[in-house]
Amino acid sequence: MTEKSFGFMRVAAASPRVWIGNPRKNAEEIISMAAQALSRETSILVFPELSVTGYSCADLFAQDILISGAEEAVASIVAETAVQAAAAPGGASVLLAVGAPVRHAGRLYNCAILIKNGRILGIIPKTYLPNSAEFYEMRWFQSGDKLIDPQPFIYAGQETTLGVRQLFRIGSAVVGVEICQDLWVPLPPSTYAALAGANVILNLSASNEALCKQDYRRMLVQSASARLNAVYVYSSSGYGESTQDLVWGGSSIIAENNTVLAENVRFQRGSSVICADVDLSKLEGVRARNVNFKDSFTTGSGFVTLEAGEPFPTDFGKEFLRRVEAHPFVPSGDKAELDARCREILSIQTLGLCNRLEHIGCRTAVVGISGGLDSTLALLVTVLAFDELGWDRSRIIGITMPGFGTTVRTKGNADILMEKLGVTRREISIVPSVTRHLEDISHPLDNHDATYENAQARERTQILMDVAGQEGGIVVGTGDLSELALGWCTYNGDHMSMYGVNASVPKTLVRTLVRWAADNRFEDARDVLEDIVATPISPELVPAASDGTILQVTEDIVGPYELHDFFLYQVMRWGFSPAKVFFLARKAFEGSYDAPTLKKWLDVFYKRFFSQQFKRSCLPDGPKVGSVSLSPRGDWRMPSDASADFWREELKKS
Repeated sequence: MTEKSFGFMRVAAASPRVWIGNPRKNAEEIISMAAQALSRETSILVFPELSVTGYSCADLFAQDILISGAEEAVASIVAETAVQAAAAPGGASVLLAVGAPVRHAGRLYNCAILIKNGRILGIIPKTYLPNSAEFYEMRWFQSGDKLIDPQPFIYAGQETTLGVRQLFRIGSAVVGVEICQDLWVPLPPSTYAALAGANVILNLSASNEALCKQDYRRMLVQSASARLNAVYVYSSSGYGESTQDLVWGGSSIIAENNTVLAENVRFQRGSSVICADVDLSKLEGVRARNVNFKDSFTTGSGFVTLEAGEPFPTDFGKEFLRRVEAHPFVPSGDKAELDARCREILSIQTLGLCNRLEHIGCRTAVVGISGGLDSTLALLVTVLAFDELGWDRSRIIGITMPGFGTTVRTKGNADILMEKLGVTRREISIVPSVTRHLEDISHPLDNHDATYENAQARERTQILMDVAGQEGGIVVGTGDLSELALGWCTYNGDHMSMYGVNASVPKTLVRTLVRWAADNRFEDARDVLEDIVATPISPELVPAASDGTILQVTEDIVGPYELHDFFLYQVMRWGFSPAKVFFLARKAFEGSYDAPTLKKWLDVFYKRFFSQQFKRSCLPDGPKVGSVSLSPRGDWRMPSDASADFWREELKKS
């Protein structure tokens, strides 16, 4: 069964084998590649600059036969792709962007020609002509700066329009076009197109190779997609262009909002094509939240938007040409990227705590140490802050507070860690005080319900707060972003502190940071840190098994944190609907979790996320680390009595 599109659209960039000065052969190659794109259920396909003739024709562009031959070749492309569309299911067709020299009013223009289903939708001339070093375009072509506004034009036997300010609507995509050098100038035409509504920019290019040029080219494409909150599809000339003085590697790049989705292998003998499924609904949300983008809309006035019909009804359930990162918060690049990301995150946390301590004139920090991941990361950050400030680590007071469910493993790891780090250690058992409290409220000790658990969490917080008061210090909070999203914390218990260093760090990232710190900053404590990373996540609020095994495993109760962190990212970062989050989760975790399991935990996520907002409405201060934060003063303002019903109902239908 065909999946909903969820705002996805398949786009492609082609680098065809070129025959210089032979429009007929080039047209055959373009028609062949268009058929391949149609079979891949592609909606948009862009070819290189002057792809109908070849870019490196030089003074041959002054020959009438080449210009008229290019027009005849375009006519054949229009006719043959119309036949392809007629034979496709439902008459589906691909929007093609091909490059050709076009003569108008005694002038020759380097143009992009937009074709779909037997129609030439429009022709866009190049605005900025390179004319230095190896480029000499002004010898043959005129700039399109005198053809800004579209005007009626007859080309290849069809009535069309010629001009720079043209956009083309295909489904939810609004397509703008620029040509090669247009991207390399201070204010590219794509800027105006995007402000006029274009969310997909096509670039027909002929960019020769030079040492390290590809890095700059990729940076231009990637940054343009980021700056414009758009998809940028770039196609450059390749094999077959003249190598008299230059080599053409056939660079093709597809980028979306600062992420490169696809990039070809250059220097191939023959044709190549890359495809990607771009997310237009994501871009719509990004632009809606980008206040400065909205405020600039009037700058993009004067464009004409032409209807290009419907996109290909792509079955994204059958084939999905897009990598969905299962662990979006965790650095997934090489070791150098991992090192840089982890170092920066820890620096943000450390600097935030340094500034807070100095600002309030406090030289003592109190941290509750459980031997678990969160308290370990909070302690490491506190140690780094004290080292940065040049303060003695002994002014960090780490307190273990064993309770009914504390195991030998976690208690032992907590003690070893504090000893290795050189902080002051204290142990205060909460068993006597909590036992007395439960007796006072007539709560049976063998009733291990929420009251039983919360009493322990609140007693621990009371101890930390009172010790901090005694010592003139502050309590450094340990709770993480995942727990805040799920409300997996006791109100006015571990929910509270004076400064929450982990408040913007999700659980999957906490594990990564502790592991990285063990290898790069706290080598002397590596063994104990590695065992902490390997310990099952648990609040240890109910008694362990007789052999010391932890019985209360958090992920058995609320679900796997890797799933909840994935859900949190898609919901918070992009605002995706439950059906779309479920679709993406099936792609990201294929082979790891089946669909019913994913739906079950996604439903739990929505239920807990909505019902636990009241805990987030009064959070302590804490540093924002990444793009997702639940601070009620910053990124997330939500009524505590909002209902999850509407979201959960959609999920049930998915």
